[in-house]
Amino acid sequence: MPVPVLLSRTWPLLALASLVSISPEAHAQRVSARDKAKVDVLQQRMAAAEKRYTNALVLVGNADPKGSNEADAALEDMEDVISECVKQKGCQMGDMLATYKRLLKHDADAVADDAQADDEGDRLEADPDHVGPLAADVPEAARAAALLNDKRHAFDTMVEYNPAIQAGIRRWLTDMRPALLTSYENYQNLRAVMWPEWEKRGLPEALLFGIMAKESNGRVHASSRAGAAGLMQFMPATGRRFGLGPDGTGFDTRFDARSAAEASATYLNERMRELNNSVELSLAGYNGGEGRAARVARENPGQSFWIDRVYNQFPGETKDYVPMVIAAAWIFLHPQQYGVEFPKISAQPATLRLARSTTIYELTICLGSHGTRDGYMRALRNLNPRYEADGWIPAGTLINATTRIASLYARNCVSGPRADLARALITADLNAAIVRPGAVAYTGSVAVGGVVPVAAAAEGDEIAATPTAPVAAPKPPAKGKPKVRTYKVGKGDTLGRIAARFQCDVPALARANGLKAPAYSLRPGQTLKLQGCDK
Repeated sequence: MPVPVLLSRTWPLLALASLVSISPEAHAQRVSARDKAKVDVLQQRMAAAEKRYTNALVLVGNADPKGSNEADAALEDMEDVISECVKQKGCQMGDMLATYKRLLKHDADAVADDAQADDEGDRLEADPDHVGPLAADVPEAARAAALLNDKRHAFDTMVEYNPAIQAGIRRWLTDMRPALLTSYENYQNLRAVMWPEWEKRGLPEALLFGIMAKESNGRVHASSRAGAAGLMQFMPATGRRFGLGPDGTGFDTRFDARSAAEASATYLNERMRELNNSVELSLAGYNGGEGRAARVARENPGQSFWIDRVYNQFPGETKDYVPMVIAAAWIFLHPQQYGVEFPKISAQPATLRLARSTTIYELTICLGSHGTRDGYMRALRNLNPRYEADGWIPAGTLINATTRIASLYARNCVSGPRADLARALITADLNAAIVRPGAVAYTGSVAVGGVVPVAAAAEGDEIAATPTAPVAAPKPPAKGKPKVRTYKVGKGDTLGRIAARFQCDVPALARANGLKAPAYSLRPGQTLKLQGCDK
């Protein structure tokens, strides 16, 4: 039987507990009623998380796929509570850890009492590809099983490790280290939709990561001046060959992670069959053109990419590309060897239904950065590529997320001070801050039908009783159909940005201009009717 979820996540909390000194003197400190109320809330949250975890184990035991997500979410709640307990005066860490230890003992007993554990171990030894049903349902255990599977490292034997690869590793570990770590974080958030497409086509995960890291750093909306787009940087014509391109809504599926993964795996397998299963030549074809790679392979049958007469027929960009992809893949497989500690990402896939209309910018603000280096904007953008970052997404829309994002959304984004602050920031108008000192305030005089400038008399002075010359009353607006204002779309404009500038209702503005949700595609020079706008 594989190790239950809790066992795989015990060590960080035990380490945290070892750093916390719980002395009797600390417990004896006077605690205010306000602090006591906060401690009570933490205890209630821990109890609720414990109940959620035990219920999740029942689901896992019944082979319900929801079980692993629920267990992970419950453990994240516990970790949050313990982290807050450390900072909260009067919170007794021993009480909080008691819950964790109780669940840990429950999991350990389950492992010890499982009569099938030895049989499962024998099967794993006899068949290293076998993964039990529970392991498939518990992502942490499945990941551990994958690490023990020798096929994970088959990539090592598929490529040549030479000084060019070492030079690439040096670059990834020095000036390009931030890009490597960012690529890994982005990949983990997309792994659930990308890796299965490569796995079922028999390609190594390390190669998927290496290509993605080099092509886009894991940014779904990456594009080049040459016209390549998406995570795997397909050119328009090549993309069309493999089913990528504009769909019925105007969305370019080169930006869809699952579609890009499927197309790239199919494309690479096609190159591998054509190029004698050479990873290096296939990568050269991916970057430098499949026609060139096929011609070079025909002229030099059975020769390695690193043979000078082969190598020198490719452009400089391809000579750089091939070793850099393999280097990133090599680090992905051997991080400890190079002292790389990849960020630990909570990326269990989930969906959430929006309680109110919002934008990805607004969600990024209200979610905060709990558990990440840079917050959740990139994860939200990558998981929901059809939406612009500042485009309004209607209430009730189901968007892709992770269990952690869903939990933070419910806590911070539906209502409360963080949600209110995010809305205020996202709707702030720069123009409202501009002061126009030449404007003079006026007040009307009913008695004479004129106006007297307020600035004409200092404070305490009497305003002259002599009426000023009458001012003609403004003419009533001409009858007929009111003139509709227009706006010409500029480079970089989105419907959400235009709506914020002119205080428009996004759905009304979209309907008036025949724009379809959710993309609301605009083109520079397009003229919009500003209907449903207050400015």
